[in-house]
Amino acid sequence: MTSPELAEEVLDDLDVLRARDPRGLLPAVAGAGAQVRETARLTEEAGLERVTAGGRPRGLVIVARREGAVAAQVLRALLGPASPVTVDVVPGPDLPVWTGPSDIAVVATRTGAGRYAVTPAYEAARRGVTLLGIGAEDAPLRAACSTARAPYVPLPRSRVRHTTLWSLLTPMLQLAVGLDLVSEGAADLEAIAGALDEVATECGPARESFVNPAKTLALELLDALPVIAAEGPLAGTAATRIADQLATLAGLPVTTFRMPDQRVAACAVLRGPLAPADGEDDFFRDRAEDTGRRLRLLTVRDADAGEHDDAGEREPRSAREALGEALRSAAAANVPVSGLAEHGEPERYGRLPRLARQLAVADFSAVYLALALDTERSGPA
Repeated sequence: MTSPELAEEVLDDLDVLRARDPRGLLPAVAGAGAQVRETARLTEEAGLERVTAGGRPRGLVIVARREGAVAAQVLRALLGPASPVTVDVVPGPDLPVWTGPSDIAVVATRTGAGRYAVTPAYEAARRGVTLLGIGAEDAPLRAACSTARAPYVPLPRSRVRHTTLWSLLTPMLQLAVGLDLVSEGAADLEAIAGALDEVATECGPARESFVNPAKTLALELLDALPVIAAEGPLAGTAATRIADQLATLAGLPVTTFRMPDQRVAACAVLRGPLAPADGEDDFFRDRAEDTGRRLRLLTVRDADAGEHDDAGEREPRSAREALGEALRSAAAANVPVSGLAEHGEPERYGRLPRLARQLAVADFSAVYLALALDTERSGPA
C-alpha cells in the first residue's frame, strides 16, 4: 500500500504527474467547463431544432453506455417522476419494441462507432423515429444520422475516455430545454461551465495537497474502503458515476447507497464489522501496521432532494433526514467522513452547478489516486 507521505510527494510534483499521465487525464478533467461550452456550440450548429420542432414526444429513448448512460440517468433524475415524457436508457444495439414515430431516440457515445451505436440509428430511421446522434467526428454513427437526415453532434477526437460525461450530457440538456421539459435557468450551461472552471482552479495540479480538496480526498482514499451515501435520485446517479471512476481509474471498490431508500442498509454497513475497531481514525498513524482498508463515508448532496412529508412518522421520509442518520451512524462507529465539494459556499450554486462541482472534485480525486498508485502506466483502463 502506498504511504500517504510518498503519495503526497507524487501529487505535488508536476513532472512526476505528467510522466504518470500518458493519456492526459488531468488536462481533460480540468477542461470540463470548456467541453460544456464547445459542445453547446456544436449542438446548436448541428440543427437541434429539427428534433424539437415537432414538440414533445411520447418518450425519449437514449441509447448509451458508460458515460453516456450516466448522462442519460442524470437527465432522467433531473426530470423526476413528474416528467410529461418517459425517459428510457438502453445499452443498444436493439431499440425497445414499442419505440415509434411519436418518440425521440438519442444515440450518445464518445466514439460513434460499434454495433451498439450504429444499429439503433438505422433502426430508428427505419421506424420513422426522430433521431439525434452524439459521437466522434467522421464516425460511422454520423453517416447513419446523415442517411436519416438527422442532426449529429460531432465531438472532437481530442476527447479522452472517462472524461467525456459533460460532452454527452450537454446536448441532452439542450434537447430537454428545447422540448420545454427543463427551464433554461435549471439547465444553465454557462453556470455549469463556470462551476466546473472553479473546481479546475481549486483542484488543479499546481495547487499543493494541503489546499487542494481533490488531492486531499485522494490521500484519504489511499487506504480507504469508500461507502457513498447519496441524497436522493440525482445525487444517487452522481454516486454511481463516482464509484465507476474510482473503480475504473484507481481499481478501488466502492459501495453506494441512495437515500432514503437504502438508509437501513447504509447504517448497518457503517456500524458493521468493517467499522474501525480501535477508536478514531488517525491520518498520521503508521500505515505499515494496518491490516486492511478502513471504511470512509463519502456524502453526495442534493439540496432539492425533497423534504420530510410527514413529521409524525417515526422513520425518516426525506433523503436529507436519512443522510443525517447515516452521518450519525458513522460518527458513532468512528467512521471518517468526506463531503464532496462542501468547501466554500456550496449553497450559492444551483442544482446542476452544485452537482457539477461534486462530480468534478470526484473526477480529479480519482485521477490523482490513479496517478499516485501509478495505475495509468501499468495497463489500459
